[in-house]
Amino acid sequence: MIRPILRSFFYTGTALWVVASISGGGINFAKGPETFLMAALAISIANHFVRPILNILLLPINLLTLGLFRWVTNVLMMYAVTLVVPGFLISSFNSQAFALGGLVIPEIHIAGIGAFLLISFLISFLASFLYWLAK
Repeated sequence: MIRPILRSFFYTGTALWVVASISGGGINFAKGPETFLMAALAISIANHFVRPILNILLLPINLLTLGLFRWVTNVLMMYAVTLVVPGFLISSFNSQAFALGGLVIPEIHIAGIGAFLLISFLISFLASFLYWLAK
């Protein structure tokens, strides 16, 4: 029981750290590492206990939208974590412009619900990728 939560804590914490690093100050940890660890633990616990309940309750809507409503549940969980963990704040997503050869990615600034959507997507994607790498 404790081992999957610790594994999830490690992967989620790593994904949260990477996304906080690339978000350009859009994710704030008021007390530094203490708030970071509390946020990673809260996200891990929410993924193990709250997400299955939400998925069952919202199954009809999820079936009608062919699975796209899961993004909404991810955003709701991320918002709930910001409410539960004091000092954890998601304000915006800012990225620098990037150019490599012919590939040019412009500067991105997203605030509000879009920031929650993008950050929750990136955290879940990176955590899932880390799970996949570990297998």
